[in-house]
Amino acid sequence: MDIYIKPKQKVIIINKKAIFVKDVCDIFVSGGECQDAGNLPLLNIKSDKDTEIAVSVIDIVKALNQKYPNVTVSNLGETDTLIEYKSKEKKPIKFIEILKVVFICLILFAGSATTIMSFHADAEIPEIFGNIHYLAFGEYRENAPIITIPYTIGLGTGIIVFFNHFSKKYITKDPTPIEVQMTTYENETITSILASLDKKKDKGNQ
Repeated sequence: MDIYIKPKQKVIIINKKAIFVKDVCDIFVSGGECQDAGNLPLLNIKSDKDTEIAVSVIDIVKALNQKYPNVTVSNLGETDTLIEYKSKEKKPIKFIEILKVVFICLILFAGSATTIMSFHADAEIPEIFGNIHYLAFGEYRENAPIITIPYTIGLGTGIIVFFNHFSKKYITKDPTPIEVQMTTYENETITSILASLDKKKDKGNQ
């Protein structure tokens, strides 16, 4: 008989001390004798404070083999799962969330404006626009509206196309560059936390 498990990369447990196999992985049982394998106790959280716990796939396999010694357990997912335990659910305060959004928007606006102005100064964009205006109309003007206005519209349109959405409207179904970077950041953060927990566990065993 075979049991297939797919451990998750990260799970959030709120005010629940007893952790079962089904809490940290998806499980499929090929036979009828082990249908309750997902409800097998895996560990108990002793801390009353918010904490992080690393669970290895070996821990899951051991728990299943102790209960069902004659089954074969196949892992189809992660090798380590990060359990983020929270003693209680924290509801975000809307006023503080709004302040955070406004603060981040101001920083992004100031940073973007500084970056664009610095690029224009380094690339001597006004002089380039003046030369283009001279070639097209025979008169040298650095900030001619006939060039700067389409350029400004094109710059804004290019940013929207690059980031793949405007407000809540998506241009395509592909993830935006920010979403890709956030996913990469989250994966690297989880990997770092798991590595840190493994080091602490190894030091504790020495």
